[in-house]
Amino acid sequence: MSYADAFARSIADPEDFWAEAAEAVTWSRPPREVLDAGAPPFYRWFPDGELNTCHNALDRHVEAGYGDRVALIHDSPVTGTARRYTYAELRDEVARFAGVLRLLGVEQGDRVVVYMPMVPEAVIAMLACARLGAVHSVVFGGFAPKELAARIDDARPKVVVSASCGIEPTRVVPYKPMLDAALGLARHRPAHCVILQREQAPAELVEGRDVDWASAKAEPAGCVPVRATDPLYILYTSGTTGLPKGVVRDNGGHAAALLWSMANVYDIAPGEVFWAASDVGWVVGHSYIVYGPLLRGATTVLYEGKPVGTPDAGAFWRVIAEHRVNALFTAPTAFRAIRRADPEAALLGGYDISSLRTLFLAGERLDPDTYHWAAGRLGVPVVDHWWQTETGWPVAANLRGLEPMPVKPGSPTVPVPGYDVRVLRPSGDECAPGEEGAICIRLPLPPGTLPTLWQDDERYVRSYLSAFPGYYLTGDGGHLDEDGYLFVMGRTDDVINVAGHRLSTGSMEAVLAAHPAVAECAVIGVADELKGQVPRGFVVLKSGVEIDPETLRAELVLAVREQVGAVAAFRQVDVVPALPKTRSGKILRKTMRGIAEGSDEPAPSTIEDATVLDVLRPIIGRRTTVDG
Repeated sequence: MSYADAFARSIADPEDFWAEAAEAVTWSRPPREVLDAGAPPFYRWFPDGELNTCHNALDRHVEAGYGDRVALIHDSPVTGTARRYTYAELRDEVARFAGVLRLLGVEQGDRVVVYMPMVPEAVIAMLACARLGAVHSVVFGGFAPKELAARIDDARPKVVVSASCGIEPTRVVPYKPMLDAALGLARHRPAHCVILQREQAPAELVEGRDVDWASAKAEPAGCVPVRATDPLYILYTSGTTGLPKGVVRDNGGHAAALLWSMANVYDIAPGEVFWAASDVGWVVGHSYIVYGPLLRGATTVLYEGKPVGTPDAGAFWRVIAEHRVNALFTAPTAFRAIRRADPEAALLGGYDISSLRTLFLAGERLDPDTYHWAAGRLGVPVVDHWWQTETGWPVAANLRGLEPMPVKPGSPTVPVPGYDVRVLRPSGDECAPGEEGAICIRLPLPPGTLPTLWQDDERYVRSYLSAFPGYYLTGDGGHLDEDGYLFVMGRTDDVINVAGHRLSTGSMEAVLAAHPAVAECAVIGVADELKGQVPRGFVVLKSGVEIDPETLRAELVLAVREQVGAVAAFRQVDVVPALPKTRSGKILRKTMRGIAEGSDEPAPSTIEDATVLDVLRPIIGRRTTVDG
């Protein structure tokens, strides 16, 4: 089937299209109804179907005779180890740990928070939750105690699964003290914590609450069938208010959509090797390290390392060569880092990467320079594609398994079947080809996307569905060209993209504002060659306060690192006499961002005092960085 035919069918008759896609799922009770559209703007896919996601990811492949096929490769240059799990071995490990969770009181519908580094036990914990019909909420291991506590209070987990430490190229990061601090801050008290002890930094266990992963024993647990509409996981994403939004993923639509995407977007067959160089704490890790490849019966790579520094800029080429990787999925940031360290890709010559068919890039805008460098050095198709935590799988892509299309650098190509993408003016009218507007998706969203936010239908509607009734607002601006190619130009709110990680500048501003010397502040995202965007802070001192600017900078950088996390990469902050504002008191962040990025930004007509910009221009134009 051609792309045009598949797309037209998915929009004209979505129920027929997705009923066929759902045949790839093993159901304990096949759905008779495909779409429940009885309560818009809320839609439910396969509402009367029942299944178990873990059974679909593991057991069914073993039962079909593929138990000896490699399911998971853990490649860890930071510890100098590698380990392979067959489908049968992984199923057995998951069943055993599901038994442990069951012994600790975890039942269908209960939540489990997973706060772990890139180790197989993180994947095992996620799949064990799915096996029991429990709901996992994975929190990125680099997040600070305050952020972890907010997620614990929202999800209210019965159990937290963590590790004693994570391992970075230059340091060991103890996780247990951060977990203990988070539990001290949180109002909710989980009954138990299961701790994976790592020899690099063993943790102190709290008697009666903490359980050692290695010594926990239980009978293996079987798969619990759940409704297709029951939640599989909650994944928190930065919200513009600073309060995290709990994106919900259901079981049935998720399985159908990921299976369809593995075949049609990523062109991966059962038994092939797929490597998403991301983290299990982000949506790419959920969809394309854990669930997508395993649902497909492929081999997935779990990489505990970096693009450079573990040990050098040839790290990715080594992993591809050693494990015969067929497709790599990572963020443009990774390739910018490799290019900076090894501009001519000299290290590539030492590895046989002939197994690699395709490079997929997403998570931030792919600049044409990086696209051309990667395509020229690797000699394989480079596929820019675009999606969000909320959608769970690609919105726009060059569909390698359906019909590869000509590339336009700077565009993630075309809307994926199922996504009725429109670009709208503020009036709600559609933009002409080439005209910038708000990128929206006409409802209903396809399977695999968020049905709502965790216990907050009202915020779901307010955040995504209220700007243009009948449409989902992506929060990104851009345009469609005359060929139907989508161009995504960037966020329209205060969420910035640091090395593929979505972070709220509002949460960083809250940290700066809490400093006793600071009267007001602004944080903007500015373009960065390596990370895509980095945050940059500006603070106005309280009247009469005298403090050494360097001391203040160091204190503010440390505060953001402790309260938001090192992942924010917050290192630039300036003391300024005033911030530019509108007459209604809104800080003109967009204007400041334009100046920082070198565009000759005129003062908007709504500005209260244009002379403030004249004072700020030379300050914003320079960079003041605190190392660390």
